[in-house]
Amino acid sequence: MTIKVGDKIPALTLKTNTSDGIDDLETGAFFKGRKVVLFAVPGAFTPTCSVKHLPGFVEKAGDLKARGVDAIACTSVNDAFVMGAWAKDQKAGDAVTMIADGNAELAKALGLEMDVSVAGMGTRSQRYAMVVEDGTVTKLFVEEPRAFEVSSAEYVLANL
Repeated sequence: MTIKVGDKIPALTLKTNTSDGIDDLETGAFFKGRKVVLFAVPGAFTPTCSVKHLPGFVEKAGDLKARGVDAIACTSVNDAFVMGAWAKDQKAGDAVTMIADGNAELAKALGLEMDVSVAGMGTRSQRYAMVVEDGTVTKLFVEEPRAFEVSSAEYVLANL
């Protein structure tokens, strides 16, 4: 079943790469008491994800925060080392928290996983963006396959 507006983010332990190394990220704690824009990409270092999706959120971070967003997070079915390297490559800094969903646990729990084994990529996350307020999804924008429109930073900002 796919997550929908009004649903809670599932309680999971994911990973993030910090200056201190790989840390656990508890979704319950991460989303509690704040407004978070969470967006997902099929893969770090992939063309659309690296040229448009993540850079858009890095560029619009100030605008999103000015509209009441406390944090912006990017998730992908990659390990924390890859997500850390991608964050450095994209100069994400503190603008975007990079969340590694290496086993696709979050993608599956949200019902937003996809099988791209035919392309040699295995199980990945669909491309989406959502607004989560105190752990509850208040807005959800899921892309059609191979599309990049409704999950962009600009679209999310226009719909806050």
